[in-house]
Amino acid sequence: MINMCSLLAQKLAPKTINGVIGQKHLLGENKILRNLVENKKLFSMILYGKPGIGKTSIALAMVNDLGVRYRMLNATINNKKDFDVVVEEAKVYDDGIVLIMDEIHRMNKDKQDLLLPQLESGRITLIGMTTSNPYHAINPAIRSRCHLFELHELSSDEIIEGLEKACISEYLKGIEIDKDAILQIASLSGRDLRYAYNLLEMAYFSTKDQKVTLDVIKSINSKPVIFHDKDGDGYYDVLSALQKSIRGSDVNASLHYLARLIEAEDLDSIFRRLSVIAYEDIGLANPNIGSHVMAAIHAANLVGLPEARIPLGTLVAEMALSPKSNTAHLALDRALSDLETGKCGNVPDHIKTTSTTYLYPHDFPNHWISQQYLPDNMVNKKYYHPSSMGMEKSFKQVYENIEKQKKDTKQQK
Repeated sequence: MINMCSLLAQKLAPKTINGVIGQKHLLGENKILRNLVENKKLFSMILYGKPGIGKTSIALAMVNDLGVRYRMLNATINNKKDFDVVVEEAKVYDDGIVLIMDEIHRMNKDKQDLLLPQLESGRITLIGMTTSNPYHAINPAIRSRCHLFELHELSSDEIIEGLEKACISEYLKGIEIDKDAILQIASLSGRDLRYAYNLLEMAYFSTKDQKVTLDVIKSINSKPVIFHDKDGDGYYDVLSALQKSIRGSDVNASLHYLARLIEAEDLDSIFRRLSVIAYEDIGLANPNIGSHVMAAIHAANLVGLPEARIPLGTLVAEMALSPKSNTAHLALDRALSDLETGKCGNVPDHIKTTSTTYLYPHDFPNHWISQQYLPDNMVNKKYYHPSSMGMEKSFKQVYENIEKQKKDTKQQK
């Protein structure tokens, strides 16, 4: 019979917390999860972090160490009947049951309503696992009954530790692998130990002599894994990092995060985020950037990938090195805040559509004439506070000249 599953990660799954690779901040000497196990005590918790860094391993290792009764469910795959079975089983035992649940952020209301009373009564102790930020993605009622623990990315050394452990396992009998191949797998893994195991296993079984070389690894995969779960936080972290790098005028970091997004081949998200950055972070300091963004988006759409990277790279470099200003959108936010708090007033009569006393600015020198535009109760309100960055310096001069003329006109009256 042909075995069609990947088994190495399962074979190497740690049986106790001592076998877990990484996460020393939780499992190291005198750290919280180790102390819970040593004190023979378990509380409901949520383990969150990127894929392949040990969430399931820790959950299973803890219940094995404690010798407690447990069941595993997936909030996406398992239906309400599966949850019913666990609840009924928990009622049979005085000490209840531990429920290990993957993808907990996807648990729907029916399942939550079923689970909450059992958590409250203590019949079920929950170990939830998710790649999403639980503070945003998990129902507050569930979250408030659990302790939250963030797992950290594994280091390259920890990935290598796992690979070396795999190479001496009974499952990969007779494997021959050099240091360069191990380093290459670690480099391609994206700090995901499960992926590293899967790549090693594929390389081992794809050869006739079990010799895993650099060339064998490259023939299977030459691109690193980048965490791009578009429904999770990792993907939006990269988009956020792109915007913050451009805002911070770090052209190298900006191009790095652009490259990661291009690797995910999601041009629409890149287009939307760059359009926002143009007006949120560059704004009046370089008003031409908006048209540059539209031109680059048009060019990228026209040529498609991989050539789309060329106009996008040029644009992002320009945006990172452009002077920055957020004064315009902050001015609008202040105006919106006034509306939300009821600070408003009637449109002055002389600028209403029916007015016969409106002074048409184009009929006057310099296309300007002093007259009131804001409501009477807001006549001295100032939303816009100009900066001297880039081209906004000239707008600031115009603004200040107008304000001076307004003041002079009032004094003359």
